[in-house]
Amino acid sequence: MAENYIFEMDWKVRDYECDLQGIVNNAVYMHYLEYTRNEFLNKTGTNLADLHSMGIDIVLARITMALKTPLRPGDEVLSKLNLHKEKIKYVFEQDLFRKSDNKIVCKATVELVCLINGKLGNSEFVDNLLMKQQ
Repeated sequence: MAENYIFEMDWKVRDYECDLQGIVNNAVYMHYLEYTRNEFLNKTGTNLADLHSMGIDIVLARITMALKTPLRPGDEVLSKLNLHKEKIKYVFEQDLFRKSDNKIVCKATVELVCLINGKLGNSEFVDNLLMKQQ
């Protein structure tokens, strides 16, 4: 993944996100990745509810995720993303880092597509919204 990220944010791991082993449960990483994408979208001045009201839904098509280093309660997480478009797909390259030592925690490639009034398609509005962030 490229090192020149277009968006980043951070937060702290909460106790309830961890399993009996004392590490963040694997399913929680999906939430972390989505949280980052939603905050990125909010930065554009809109959100998923606004898009839905216009008949546009951005939905998950595929995700590939590699978990590298476990997180524990209280760890600070730095989440970074890049974005490019491949035909009809918006491809987010997302990396999560543990802030205390900058170790990579998770590497993910997330592919999203647009449903326009329920049908798969390209949205010029979403293109302009997301791709201007580059």
